[in-house]
Amino acid sequence: MRARCTTANVRSRHGDPYHWRIASPSLDPVPEPTAPLPSPAARALAVAVIVIAGICGGLIGFAVADLQCTGDCGLLVGVGALLGAVVAAGGVAVVAVLALRAMAEWDTVQERQRQQGS
Repeated sequence: MRARCTTANVRSRHGDPYHWRIASPSLDPVPEPTAPLPSPAARALAVAVIVIAGICGGLIGFAVADLQCTGDCGLLVGVGALLGAVVAAGGVAVVAVLALRAMAEWDTVQERQRQQGS
């Protein structure tokens, strides 16, 4: 027995088609970003603080691993220094990103208030 080729008109119980045509996307202009970027000086300061925190964390990790180990512990001391640097830099990076976002949001709020006041 051969299958028949038919055009199926599949409908739901209520008589509506199962699929609807999707409307073409509107050509509205791209909305402006909600918050501007912080100044380059603020971003550079954040990067510098993250690097300094990484160095300090590495020194602390080195010192702690060096105190805990006796004999030939080069690998362990290196791992301690690396772990300390990553943890310290990561923690400061989170705080720096939050601070930069707060600064950008503050600038947006100030601009909105200036526009409403004018």
